[in-house]
Amino acid sequence: MTVDSMATLVNLDDFEAAARALLPAASFDFIAGGAEDELSIRWNREAYQRRAIRYRILIDVTKRDMSVVVAGSRLPHPIILAPTAYHLLADPEGEAATARGAAAAGAVMTVSTNATLPMEDVAAASPGAELWFQLYAHRDRATTERLLLRACAAGFRAIVVTGDLPVLGRRERDIRNAFGLPSGMALANLDDRPGRADQMPFTWAEVPWVKALTGRPVIIKGLVHPGDVARAIEAGADGIWVSNHGGRQIDTAIAPLDALEAIVAATAGAVPIIVDGGIRRGSDILKALALGADAVAIGRPQLWGLAVGGSAGVQRVVELLRDELSNVMALAGCRSLADISRDLVT
Repeated sequence: MTVDSMATLVNLDDFEAAARALLPAASFDFIAGGAEDELSIRWNREAYQRRAIRYRILIDVTKRDMSVVVAGSRLPHPIILAPTAYHLLADPEGEAATARGAAAAGAVMTVSTNATLPMEDVAAASPGAELWFQLYAHRDRATTERLLLRACAAGFRAIVVTGDLPVLGRRERDIRNAFGLPSGMALANLDDRPGRADQMPFTWAEVPWVKALTGRPVIIKGLVHPGDVARAIEAGADGIWVSNHGGRQIDTAIAPLDALEAIVAATAGAVPIIVDGGIRRGSDILKALALGADAVAIGRPQLWGLAVGGSAGVQRVVELLRDELSNVMALAGCRSLADISRDLVT
């Protein structure tokens, strides 16, 4: 779609419907699907829908500041692109287009280990963009080390360690579709490895090694249990990312928004908190921030934008959320993210 035609897509649900119409069924299912009965996908969304905003009135909200600092990165708004795989399924320029769209919208892009373009090409496609690298540790420790050192050399500002994938979740849409990467498409960061590599036994003990090797802030992604917070902080985490992998790993996993407050309490302000899972509206972002998150991340919506309009589609998806957040902040009486207090959500 052209930029002009995208003007008719006024929210993220519109982008999802447009992406469904454009993508091959198996590719759309790979993006949309989750584990087993996909209850966690539904619960992620419902966690936002069942919470209400108790807004304030008669406040001068002419100017609104959405800026935030997360893990050393100063951001103009709290919207981050979560790591997602296989962007070439959605657009011929793949992750390079996503990076340009994210940069144009002022969003961090978290580039997946399972990208379909080399991380260096993604960085080169958008000079000066705020890029983080998401790590899947591999059984061959040398491969993991090479990935991390390549990310540092390419200018990635932080390392996001995904901790909730010791094995792959049972994704039944992909099983039914016999899903696999099309011919000529591969996991570009893994050199001669044509398919998904086996995970190395990666535990809390490995986190200090990642920090020492890279000298970058390390964010631990996949926490939903408050009992893991102390382990993360003791291991040297510079941020915590509350996530159930978009409902793609354990079905009936707790929704990240429902897990958030207990993790915020356990963190006690020691490190910033990111939350993902089911965010589709600016009002969802306000609710997440009110419950204690510092920033939010979107996964599937960035791929819908990419499928519909390439880099411009990614930019448009982020800007829709940004503008909706600005609007709902004004309506709720908030002039900055610091004004988004716990009492605004019930």
